[in-house]
Amino acid sequence: MTLITTTTSAKAWSPDVSVFAPGDVVPDALILQTAFIGGEIDGDEPSLRVAFVDDADSAAYVDEGEEISEDDPTLDEVVVQTKKISRLVKVSSEQHRKPGTADQLAQSVARDLVAKADRSYLSDTDPVGLLNAQGVVDGGAVTGSLDALIDLVAELELNGANPSAIVLDPLGWAEFRKLKVAADHNQSLLGAGTTDAQQLILSLPVLKSRFVPAYSGLVVDRNAIAAAVGPVRVASSEHALFSSDAVQIRATWRIGWKPVRADRLGKFTIGEASSG
Repeated sequence: MTLITTTTSAKAWSPDVSVFAPGDVVPDALILQTAFIGGEIDGDEPSLRVAFVDDADSAAYVDEGEEISEDDPTLDEVVVQTKKISRLVKVSSEQHRKPGTADQLAQSVARDLVAKADRSYLSDTDPVGLLNAQGVVDGGAVTGSLDALIDLVAELELNGANPSAIVLDPLGWAEFRKLKVAADHNQSLLGAGTTDAQQLILSLPVLKSRFVPAYSGLVVDRNAIAAAVGPVRVASSEHALFSSDAVQIRATWRIGWKPVRADRLGKFTIGEASSG
């Protein structure tokens, strides 16, 4: 009797699956730019457990030779659950064979994965996006000057944060660029106008995403956000739609996140437009 293996059976019984590092395929995804990646999870049930020590602020001076009193460290954890983002497309075999079709489809699928990931990471309720996470500091509205944002960053730093970036939507960034050095002055606070402003505010890099809610922003400390990110998996099959002479292309990406210390993240709205 002949042993049946994946090398001797028809290709339909062992379809190809391509795996890409997420940074190579979806480098613009906010989760990759603003969180620390703690590991990879495969499946809805397993979770990533991130251990951390809750600082006790109990260090004290002692005199020479004096006995040092003990205190127990608080060992804590956050549990990161993951969900799978997926996209399934189909095209006729004739279309799939056209030059450029496969590349264009791959780029489209990658953009769709990033769009879903960014929306979910920032503003979803299930899983809970950062803007809806309990404990995130609300800095209110930034209007007319940077004072409210300066106060928010200072409050986060008092909480122990080391802010790493500010995430804005394009309309919010435009509001910042309209800020003037004085009420009766036409010079932009962030740039001269003829040369575009650097994407920096308070020396922090600005990350723009059209998936941030309009006229809103988030100050992030990437060390305060734990994430689990798997590889992007792409598979194609000519056999699922055999009777239609068509090709299916499937892409999946499993991600999850959770603030470790939510009080080191801050949200805000921008300009008078944020209230209208």
